[in-house]
Amino acid sequence: MEFILSKLLLFLIKPIVWVVCLFIVGVFAKKASIKRKFFVTGLVLLIFFSNGIIGSLAFNLFEASYPTERNYDVGIVLGGFSAINKRNNQIAFGNSSDRLFQAISLYKKGKIRRILISSGSANLFKSGPKEADLAAKYLKQIGIPYTVILIENQSRNTIENASYSAKIITEKIPNASVLVITSAWHIPRAKLIFSNHFKTPIYYYPTNYIGKSEYDWSDFIVPSTEALGNWEILFKEWIGLITDRFRK
Repeated sequence: MEFILSKLLLFLIKPIVWVVCLFIVGVFAKKASIKRKFFVTGLVLLIFFSNGIIGSLAFNLFEASYPTERNYDVGIVLGGFSAINKRNNQIAFGNSSDRLFQAISLYKKGKIRRILISSGSANLFKSGPKEADLAAKYLKQIGIPYTVILIENQSRNTIENASYSAKIITEKIPNASVLVITSAWHIPRAKLIFSNHFKTPIYYYPTNYIGKSEYDWSDFIVPSTEALGNWEILFKEWIGLITDRFRK
Protein backbone atom coordinates (compact mmCIF):
# COMPACT_ATOMS: atom_id res chain seq x y z
CA MET A 1 0.00 0.00 0.00
CA GLU A 2 2.81 2.40 0.90
CA PHE A 3 4.44 1.77 -2.49
CA ILE A 4 1.18 2.55 -4.32
CA LEU A 5 0.59 5.73 -2.29
CA SER A 6 4.10 6.92 -3.08
CA LYS A 7 3.35 6.60 -6.80
CA LEU A 8 0.13 8.60 -6.42
CA LEU A 9 2.04 11.27 -4.51
CA LEU A 10 4.41 11.70 -7.46
CA PHE A 11 1.45 12.89 -9.50
CA LEU A 12 0.14 15.28 -6.87
CA ILE A 13 3.46 17.07 -6.27
CA LYS A 14 3.85 18.18 -9.88
CA PRO A 15 3.62 22.02 -10.07
CA ILE A 16 2.13 21.76 -13.55
CA VAL A 17 -0.77 19.78 -12.04
CA TRP A 18 -1.43 22.62 -9.58
CA VAL A 19 -1.34 25.17 -12.40
CA VAL A 20 -3.72 23.19 -14.59
CA CYS A 21 -6.14 22.64 -11.70
CA LEU A 22 -6.20 26.38 -10.95
CA PHE A 23 -6.89 27.20 -14.59
CA ILE A 24 -9.66 24.58 -14.77
CA VAL A 25 -11.32 25.94 -11.63
CA GLY A 26 -10.99 29.43 -13.09
CA VAL A 27 -12.74 28.36 -16.28
CA PHE A 28 -15.74 26.98 -14.39
CA ALA A 29 -15.94 29.70 -11.72
CA LYS A 30 -19.10 31.78 -12.10
CA LYS A 31 -17.97 35.03 -10.50
CA ALA A 32 -15.54 37.14 -12.52
CA SER A 33 -13.55 38.09 -9.41
CA ILE A 34 -13.03 34.48 -8.39
CA LYS A 35 -12.24 33.49 -11.98
CA ARG A 36 -9.58 36.22 -12.12
CA LYS A 37 -7.99 35.14 -8.81
CA PHE A 38 -7.59 31.54 -9.96
CA PHE A 39 -6.11 32.56 -13.32
CA VAL A 40 -3.69 35.05 -11.75
CA THR A 41 -2.59 32.52 -9.09
CA GLY A 42 -2.05 29.87 -11.73
CA LEU A 43 -0.04 32.28 -13.88
CA VAL A 44 2.14 33.38 -10.95
CA LEU A 45 2.90 29.76 -10.03
CA LEU A 46 3.70 28.95 -13.66
CA ILE A 47 6.14 31.86 -13.93
CA PHE A 48 7.77 31.04 -10.59
CA PHE A 49 8.29 27.32 -11.13
CA SER A 50 9.40 27.68 -14.76
CA ASN A 51 12.14 30.19 -13.92
CA GLY A 52 15.54 28.57 -14.36
CA ILE A 53 17.35 30.75 -11.83
CA ILE A 54 14.93 30.14 -8.97
CA GLY A 55 14.93 26.39 -9.49
CA SER A 56 18.71 26.20 -9.84
CA LEU A 57 19.30 28.18 -6.64
CA ALA A 58 16.93 25.87 -4.74
CA PHE A 59 18.89 22.82 -5.92
CA ASN A 60 22.26 24.43 -5.12
CA LEU A 61 21.14 24.85 -1.51
CA PHE A 62 20.12 21.18 -1.27
CA GLU A 63 22.64 19.25 -3.36
CA ALA A 64 25.69 17.66 -1.74
CA SER A 65 29.32 18.49 -2.48
CA TYR A 66 32.12 16.08 -3.43
CA PRO A 67 33.75 14.01 -0.65
CA THR A 68 37.43 14.02 0.24
CA GLU A 69 39.25 11.80 -2.23
CA ARG A 70 40.14 8.33 -0.95
CA ASN A 71 39.74 4.65 -1.89
CA TYR A 72 36.77 2.41 -1.04
CA ASP A 73 36.07 -1.30 -1.00
CA VAL A 74 32.59 -0.99 -2.52
CA GLY A 75 30.75 1.63 -4.53
CA ILE A 76 26.96 1.25 -4.24
CA VAL A 77 25.18 2.61 -7.31
CA LEU A 78 21.56 3.46 -6.54
CA GLY A 79 19.07 2.66 -9.30
CA GLY A 80 16.68 4.83 -11.24
CA PHE A 81 19.10 5.57 -14.07
CA SER A 82 17.94 3.15 -16.76
CA ALA A 83 15.22 0.95 -18.20
CA ILE A 84 14.74 -1.68 -20.88
CA ASN A 85 14.68 -0.59 -24.53
CA LYS A 86 11.99 -2.90 -25.90
CA ARG A 87 13.10 -2.28 -29.49
CA ASN A 88 16.31 -4.23 -28.96
CA ASN A 89 15.92 -5.56 -25.39
CA GLN A 90 19.03 -3.67 -24.30
CA ILE A 91 19.57 -1.20 -21.50
CA ALA A 92 18.43 2.37 -22.17
CA PHE A 93 19.98 5.10 -20.02
CA GLY A 94 17.94 7.91 -18.46
CA ASN A 95 18.56 11.30 -16.85
CA SER A 96 20.37 9.83 -13.83
CA SER A 97 22.70 7.56 -15.80
CA ASP A 98 25.65 9.62 -14.56
CA ARG A 99 25.35 7.47 -11.42
CA LEU A 100 26.57 4.40 -13.30
CA PHE A 101 29.07 6.22 -15.50
CA GLN A 102 30.74 7.90 -12.51
CA ALA A 103 30.94 4.51 -10.79
CA ILE A 104 32.72 3.11 -13.85
CA SER A 105 35.11 6.07 -13.83
CA LEU A 106 35.84 5.63 -10.12
CA TYR A 107 36.54 1.93 -10.66
CA LYS A 108 38.86 2.64 -13.59
CA LYS A 109 40.75 5.17 -11.44
CA GLY A 110 41.14 2.59 -8.66
CA LYS A 111 38.96 4.54 -6.22
CA ILE A 112 36.48 1.68 -5.72
CA ARG A 113 37.33 -2.02 -5.85
CA ARG A 114 33.86 -3.44 -6.45
CA ILE A 115 30.59 -2.09 -7.85
CA LEU A 116 27.27 -3.01 -6.24
CA ILE A 117 24.24 -2.18 -8.39
CA SER A 118 21.21 -1.75 -6.13
CA SER A 119 17.89 -1.66 -7.98
CA GLY A 120 14.96 -3.94 -8.65
CA SER A 121 11.86 -2.63 -10.39
CA ALA A 122 9.89 0.47 -9.39
CA ASN A 123 7.15 -0.22 -11.93
CA LEU A 124 3.77 -0.33 -10.22
CA PHE A 125 1.85 -2.50 -12.69
CA LYS A 126 4.30 -4.26 -15.01
CA SER A 127 6.94 -6.86 -14.35
CA GLY A 128 10.07 -7.05 -16.40
CA PRO A 129 13.87 -7.14 -16.28
CA LYS A 130 15.41 -5.84 -13.07
CA GLU A 131 17.53 -2.73 -13.47
CA ALA A 132 20.47 -4.19 -11.57
CA ASP A 133 20.57 -7.18 -13.93
CA LEU A 134 20.51 -4.91 -16.98
CA ALA A 135 23.26 -2.71 -15.58
CA ALA A 136 25.40 -5.69 -14.61
CA LYS A 137 25.08 -7.10 -18.12
CA TYR A 138 26.17 -3.74 -19.53
CA LEU A 139 29.20 -3.57 -17.23
CA LYS A 140 30.31 -7.01 -18.38
CA GLN A 141 29.86 -5.98 -22.04
CA ILE A 142 32.22 -3.04 -21.62
CA GLY A 143 34.89 -5.14 -19.92
CA ILE A 144 34.25 -4.80 -16.20
CA PRO A 145 35.27 -8.18 -14.67
CA TYR A 146 32.47 -10.37 -13.38
CA THR A 147 34.23 -10.68 -10.01
CA VAL A 148 33.99 -6.92 -9.52
CA ILE A 149 30.19 -6.72 -9.85
CA LEU A 150 27.68 -7.29 -7.05
CA ILE A 151 23.94 -7.36 -7.79
CA GLU A 152 21.05 -6.38 -5.52
CA ASN A 153 17.91 -6.65 -7.68
CA GLN A 154 15.03 -6.69 -5.18
CA SER A 155 14.84 -3.09 -3.93
CA ARG A 156 12.12 -0.69 -5.06
CA ASN A 157 13.11 2.42 -3.12
CA THR A 158 15.99 3.96 -1.17
CA ILE A 159 15.06 2.27 2.11
CA GLU A 160 15.23 -1.13 0.45
CA ASN A 161 18.43 -0.09 -1.37
CA ALA A 162 20.08 0.46 1.98
CA SER A 163 18.62 -2.60 3.71
CA TYR A 164 19.40 -5.14 0.99
CA SER A 165 22.81 -3.65 0.16
CA ALA A 166 23.83 -3.77 3.83
CA LYS A 167 22.99 -7.49 3.97
CA ILE A 168 25.03 -8.27 0.87
CA ILE A 169 28.07 -6.31 2.05
CA THR A 170 27.88 -7.75 5.57
CA GLU A 171 27.82 -11.29 4.16
CA LYS A 172 30.41 -10.91 1.39
CA ILE A 173 32.72 -8.05 2.45
CA PRO A 174 32.46 -7.49 6.23
CA ASN A 175 33.75 -4.12 7.48
CA ALA A 176 34.05 -2.80 3.94
CA SER A 177 34.52 0.91 3.35
CA VAL A 178 31.47 2.01 1.35
CA LEU A 179 30.83 4.83 -1.10
CA VAL A 180 27.20 5.44 -2.11
CA ILE A 181 27.00 6.85 -5.64
CA THR A 182 23.80 8.71 -6.41
CA SER A 183 22.40 12.02 -7.65
CA ALA A 184 23.58 15.11 -5.75
CA TRP A 185 19.99 16.04 -4.89
CA HIS A 186 19.32 12.54 -3.51
CA ILE A 187 22.25 12.41 -1.09
CA PRO A 188 20.64 14.25 1.89
CA ARG A 189 17.90 11.61 2.07
CA ALA A 190 20.27 8.75 1.24
CA LYS A 191 22.49 9.79 4.17
CA LEU A 192 19.58 9.65 6.57
CA ILE A 193 18.48 6.21 5.38
CA PHE A 194 21.84 4.48 4.96
CA SER A 195 23.04 5.59 8.39
CA ASN A 196 20.27 3.44 9.87
CA HIS A 197 21.43 0.28 8.09
CA PHE A 198 25.23 0.43 8.31
CA LYS A 199 27.30 0.30 11.48
CA THR A 200 30.39 1.80 9.82
CA PRO A 201 30.63 5.34 8.38
CA ILE A 202 29.28 5.67 4.82
CA TYR A 203 30.57 8.15 2.25
CA TYR A 204 28.68 9.66 -0.67
CA TYR A 205 29.62 10.64 -4.21
CA PRO A 206 27.26 13.11 -5.97
CA THR A 207 26.37 12.82 -9.64
CA ASN A 208 24.16 14.59 -12.22
CA TYR A 209 23.84 17.94 -10.48
CA ILE A 210 20.75 19.94 -11.45
CA GLY A 211 21.77 23.23 -9.82
CA LYS A 212 23.97 25.26 -12.15
CA SER A 213 27.32 26.85 -11.36
CA GLU A 214 27.01 29.30 -14.27
CA TYR A 215 23.98 31.02 -15.80
CA ASP A 216 22.98 32.22 -19.23
CA TRP A 217 20.83 35.29 -19.84
CA SER A 218 17.96 33.05 -20.93
CA ASP A 219 17.81 31.51 -17.44
CA PHE A 220 16.58 34.85 -16.11
CA ILE A 221 13.77 35.56 -18.54
CA VAL A 222 12.87 32.52 -20.66
CA PRO A 223 10.42 30.05 -19.05
CA SER A 224 11.84 26.53 -18.87
CA THR A 225 9.84 23.33 -19.01
CA GLU A 226 12.90 21.56 -17.59
CA ALA A 227 12.89 23.83 -14.54
CA LEU A 228 9.17 23.19 -14.13
CA GLY A 229 9.74 19.45 -14.10
CA ASN A 230 12.77 19.61 -11.82
CA TRP A 231 10.67 20.97 -8.95
CA GLU A 232 8.92 17.61 -8.80
CA ILE A 233 12.27 16.00 -7.98
CA LEU A 234 12.96 18.52 -5.24
CA PHE A 235 9.49 18.21 -3.68
CA LYS A 236 9.79 14.43 -3.72
CA GLU A 237 13.11 14.60 -1.87
CA TRP A 238 11.86 17.13 0.69
CA ILE A 239 8.75 15.08 1.45
CA GLY A 240 10.80 11.89 1.62
CA LEU A 241 13.32 13.51 3.93
CA ILE A 242 10.61 14.66 6.35
CA THR A 243 8.89 11.26 6.25
CA ASP A 244 12.12 9.35 6.82
CA ARG A 245 13.01 11.52 9.82
CA PHE A 246 9.77 10.48 11.50
CA ARG A 247 10.58 6.83 10.77
CA LYS A 248 13.83 6.99 12.76
